[in-house]
Amino acid sequence: MVDEPKIELFVKSSEDGESIGANPFSQRLSMILMSKGCTFTLNTVDMKRCPDALKELAPGTQPPFLIYNGEVKTDVNKIEEFLEEKLTAPRYPCMTPKHKESNTAGNDVFQKFSAYIKNQVPAQDDHLQKNLLRSLLKLDLYLKNPLPYELCRDPKMTVSKRKFLDGDNLTLPDCNLLPKLHIINIVCCQYRGFEIPKDLQGISRYLANAEEQKAFKYTCPHSSEIILFYRDVVRKMP
Repeated sequence: MVDEPKIELFVKSSEDGESIGANPFSQRLSMILMSKGCTFTLNTVDMKRCPDALKELAPGTQPPFLIYNGEVKTDVNKIEEFLEEKLTAPRYPCMTPKHKESNTAGNDVFQKFSAYIKNQVPAQDDHLQKNLLRSLLKLDLYLKNPLPYELCRDPKMTVSKRKFLDGDNLTLPDCNLLPKLHIINIVCCQYRGFEIPKDLQGISRYLANAEEQKAFKYTCPHSSEIILFYRDVVRKMP
């Protein structure tokens, strides 16, 4: 039997220097490792008091980064690919989606969110909010439209019953998208009085199903940490 790899994940800490910080890329990697079911050590790094030894591990790099059997990996996308190559079936579940469209579903939502919350020109606010809503609506439609495997089972199905982007199990795109949707809801509600509309039933179902997953629920930063982190990111309206 092959030995379990030694994996250490380093992520930015919260303001208190101990909890998980508000970083969707850190949560993305944590979700992948938890979904794989492998043993790993999670290290929170207080960037205000970052020890020199840690800086030497990945010079010039900000967390998150990973150490896999002594080998340092620093690029989030490459870490994702590396873990999918190394942590394979039958011991670990495959997390690559079967439908290529799942890889890009919702891929512009966070960009539209960033433009919206950083805007400080009141006249543009409505336009930027509508851009965000259009992206959310496109994602909602993808989540509601049945995938081919669902139609094979039930050709008359009109609304998908799957839990996540590609089926009933978390895949790599879910680990990328869900942390961002979580941040969007909290930040927009706190600083713009706006939240993802409940009548977007595909997204509502998607987020509710995510809350039932330990890989999502146990890796989420506290809402207060997200609000605090974005305090200096959000542009105040004049």
